[in-house]
Amino acid sequence: MLTGAGEKSFVAGADITVLATFNSLSAKNFAETGHAIIRKLEKLPIAVIAAVNGFALGGGTEIAIACDFIYASENAKFGQPEINLGVIPGFGGTQRLPRLIGTNMAKELILTGKMISAAEALQLGLVNKVVAPDTLIEEVMKTAGVIATKGKVSLREAKQAVNKGLNVDLATGCSIEIDAFALCYASPDAKEGTAAFLEKREAVFKGSLK
Repeated sequence: MLTGAGEKSFVAGADITVLATFNSLSAKNFAETGHAIIRKLEKLPIAVIAAVNGFALGGGTEIAIACDFIYASENAKFGQPEINLGVIPGFGGTQRLPRLIGTNMAKELILTGKMISAAEALQLGLVNKVVAPDTLIEEVMKTAGVIATKGKVSLREAKQAVNKGLNVDLATGCSIEIDAFALCYASPDAKEGTAAFLEKREAVFKGSLK
């Protein structure tokens, strides 16, 4: 689970006083660093749930959408306001947001710089669930608890298959899935899962990622 401290913000965005000092080279270095950090988050073999508990603006939205999915509190706000500063999103917003909510809606958010509510984000498919602020962490932990009972290898392969398949044609994506499906059988969890089903009991997955 990735969340912000307190209830005011998840990530409120970059420090504008720092952005104001950039030239083209320092701006490129800043964006490259942000992309590298977010790619590490995206490539984690475990599921990552963003618990957005307030403002998720600019880099905040970009970090949230790099997670596997988002739960938001009712007071959460999302936006890519960079256009208001005369720049554009620099941590992947122009690429991940259209893939998540569609090209036209992403362009509207990016080109207007407007902020949207949690309810609007839910309607757009940006977030999976909206809950009361005082129940956000509890709801995320319930889902995290369900995911944690699954096999580590199958979780990793499912996540990677989806992420890799987003950027290729259907035939290539299906090939990625075939290889990922086969790799699941390198773990004892595949045998445990099928055995548990046939024996009408709960599976106990103990396989590791090594």
